[in-house]
Amino acid sequence: MRIGVLTSGGDAPGMNAAIRAVVRQADALGHEVWGIHRGYQGMLEGDMDPLPSRSCANILQRGGTMLHTARCAAFRDPLRRTEAASKLKEAGIEALVIIGGDGSFRAAETFQREHGVACAGIPGTIDNDLPGTERTLGFDTALNTAVEAIDRIRDTASSHGRLFLVEVMGRSSGMLAVHTAIACGAEAVLYPESPEDSYEALVSGLNASWMRGKRSSIVVVAEGDTVGRAMAVGERLKRDHALDLRVVVLGHVQRGGSPSALDRIWGSRWGADAVLRLDRGESGFYLGEVAGALVAQPLSQILESQPVPPGDLGRLVAILAR
Repeated sequence: MRIGVLTSGGDAPGMNAAIRAVVRQADALGHEVWGIHRGYQGMLEGDMDPLPSRSCANILQRGGTMLHTARCAAFRDPLRRTEAASKLKEAGIEALVIIGGDGSFRAAETFQREHGVACAGIPGTIDNDLPGTERTLGFDTALNTAVEAIDRIRDTASSHGRLFLVEVMGRSSGMLAVHTAIACGAEAVLYPESPEDSYEALVSGLNASWMRGKRSSIVVVAEGDTVGRAMAVGERLKRDHALDLRVVVLGHVQRGGSPSALDRIWGSRWGADAVLRLDRGESGFYLGEVAGALVAQPLSQILESQPVPPGDLGRLVAILAR
């Protein structure tokens, strides 16, 4: 069997570990892997070539993706998907491993349903916003990157008696923001699933901290927060709170860097398991982790389910900040 592997959407640390595992597990089973460059865009353009085992040497520790990635609006067009299927047929590719997030999996589900190409998904997104899995590739690395940065910011916040608003990524999910806030001991966190009165609670909490003698604070703000991004929240707080205030947007630094051990391990496990399942004739699934166990979910679940919000973890931030 000839298997194509691609990375799609935003890059995430651990993608290279998954690519490496796909190639080497396939090689062990006597299959051949072709790398498709720049995700679905490369598929449309026929930008693909063989990936022998040695081509994956020394990529395990590298961030980003050796296959490069892109967002491809053209793949939403049924006629362009038909073109992509023809490109795969010309190359002799019978199955696909797609490493990406929500949009990538939706495209894979549609592509398999329309053209019968066996598809397997590996969750690769720092947002950790996919249903059916408690972990996605890149989340652990991005979390540790954000926490390390905020630990450094805490030093200058304490030295100057300042309030810092630190914006983290996460798209429309608060998972990265809430986990970061707990891990760095933030005084508060604002995220898309926050209660409607979250801004008022923030101001009240900061004022109460001031009365208790606390002269510096860290507030983590998710980029997709309904109250507003960190800059907008900062402008409101300047009117409502007396602390000297600074805003830091961590941005794409969270996407880069060498993947953590956990992201390397899960990328390797998922990559190998995707090939094993394709070898057994399975298709139309994506992999994940639940309670420490490797699980598989149907790709169709992406169309029906909503990501699990942080829930009580958001409230825990306020309790621990007392």
